[in-house]
Formats: sequence, C-alpha cells, structure tokens
Amino acid sequence: MKALVLTEYKKFEILDVPVPAIQPDEVLVRVKAVGICGSDVHGMDGSTGRRIPPIIMGHEASGVIESVGADVNDWQTGDRVTFDSTIYRLDDWYSRRGMYNLSDNRMVMGVSCPEFKREGAFAEFVAVPQHILYRLPENVSFENAAMVEPVAVALHAINLTEISVNDTVVVGGAGMIALFVIQLLKLAGCGQIITFDLDQDRLDLALKLGATHAFKADEANISEEVKKLTNGRGADIGFEVVGITPVLKTLIASVRKGAQITLVGNVSANVELPLQQVVTRQLKLQGSCAICGEYEPALGLISRGQIEMDALTSAVAPLDEGADWFNRLYNHEKGLMKVILKP
Repeated sequence: MKALVLTEYKKFEILDVPVPAIQPDEVLVRVKAVGICGSDVHGMDGSTGRRIPPIIMGHEASGVIESVGADVNDWQTGDRVTFDSTIYRLDDWYSRRGMYNLSDNRMVMGVSCPEFKREGAFAEFVAVPQHILYRLPENVSFENAAMVEPVAVALHAINLTEISVNDTVVVGGAGMIALFVIQLLKLAGCGQIITFDLDQDRLDLALKLGATHAFKADEANISEEVKKLTNGRGADIGFEVVGITPVLKTLIASVRKGAQITLVGNVSANVELPLQQVVTRQLKLQGSCAICGEYEPALGLISRGQIEMDALTSAVAPLDEGADWFNRLYNHEKGLMKVILKP
C-alpha cells in the first residue's frame, strides 16, 4: 500500500509498505480521510520525542472497513467508521473504572516514542481494534469525521470542568482545539467567552464561532482586559489550549480567586508555574488527557449541525501532497488551520 512516512526528522516520503496484518480482534480500515494534527506538525522535527522515524503518523481519520478479524463482532466489510486515537486495554485497572484514556500501556495511533510504536493512518489502510471503532451517521462526511478526534478532545476538557450557565471563561489560544472548546462553551451556556492569541485571523474566526471578546496577546494586557469585563474579579474558568509558560501565566493572572483552570495543551514538556499565586488564590489546576467516551456525543453534535466544521477546514488534498502541506503548516503559513489528506 501507499503511505506517507516520516523517514527522518523533517523529511517525508511516499513509500510502498506492506498492508497491516490485523489481529483477531481488529479490522482493516481503508482510509478515506485523515487530518494533520498539530501534534504531528510539532513532532515532525523531533522536538516532542513522540514521532521517532521511521513512522506513519496520523490519528485523526475515517474510512470504510475492508476486512475483519476472526473475533470481531457487530462490524462488517463496508461499514463507515471513525476511531479513537487511543488504543487501550479493556481489562486495565483504569479502563474498568471509566478512565481508559489513562490506561497503563496505552498507545496512541501514529506515535513512535521510547515506550511504544503504533503505525498510523497516513496510508491507504490502517489496523484498528474493534473496541475503539465508531459508526458514522449517514450525514457526516469522511472529511468531517476525520475531525471528530479534536472535537472529542475539546469535549473531554469541557466534561472535566465544572461549568455553570453564564460563567465567564477565558481561553488561552485560538487554534483548532481552542476553537472547538469555544463552540462547546457557547453550547454550555457560558456568558462571556474571552480568548487571546497572536494570530488575528484565528481571533476573527473565534468571534464568528462563539467568542464574545478576542484579544491579540502581543497588543493587549489580557488580565486587565478580562478584569474590566468581570467587575475586577477575573474569569470563573480558564482553559489553557497551547501548553507554554506565557499562556499559563496569563490565564492564572486572568481568573478570579477559587477559579478552575483546565490544561489541555502540551506543546512543552515543562512550564514555569507561579506557585504562590495558585496557592494564595486557591486556584484549581487540572490536566485533560485525550478522550474518554466523547466520540459518540461529538459525532452527534456534528451530525446535528451544532458544531461548525467547514470553517476550520483549510484544504483537502491527496496524500501525495502531504509532505508539502506538512511543511506549510510547520512554517506557520498564514490562514492555515486543518488540512485533510485523502489516500
């Protein structure tokens, strides 16, 4: 089969590789659409340590079942599907307690790191365990289904956070996940949804998708602007959707005493934390890891038209053009959001 392979850091090649052999509990999916995730772009230069070459990346995908393993139930050839990005064990201590995203020895599709390697979906076919499959509603396209994963990541962060109607929320960043967080916050009934970013185009899009206020991070004093909008108190909730020290510090300075901040972004392995502010203002910081059961409700939201998808799709291109699109995303080409490849 044809696959887009990261053969060395910053270098992609279209190669002929063997079709994956499936285990008895797996299906072989013919990939119809696969999105380039920001984590793939960050990983292509080796900076994250989670895309060690050679590796077929890609974990945001959809397709049609080509064949099924001997132990597969309720799935058959021709089914339109998408699938979770996390491959986990069903008999794990965490999985049995409803926290499969924290499962020991879990793997992420399209990731290669010292702990594991699992080939991904930038290819004509990918092997997928049956228990992470989800059927596509008839009115959800393969292209939109390839974006369910980031919607589900955003929804997981929302579900972990105690949100009340009319809360003021500040969102650090206006990238793909942040824009889905903003849409979900609007659906949750939040009053003011404030975001900040360095990219004016993304801020403009955030306003169209539900943000009530958007500030350019290098031109405004974000914490002061937030306090002006909240009678001097600060926001009730914060979402960090980048994963760098400046954004986290800005969020901590922008929320009220006793507020909750949910950490979604993880670009940096380590960040600097203003500990005394967190302690003396009794802030609650929590991480949000991947997805844990949000695929089905995310598909429902997309099917009902409650989440805007097309405005976030910048391009749909053949897999053969993948290397070029990766480079354009890596070089921060203006206006680019989600790029979807079709094997």
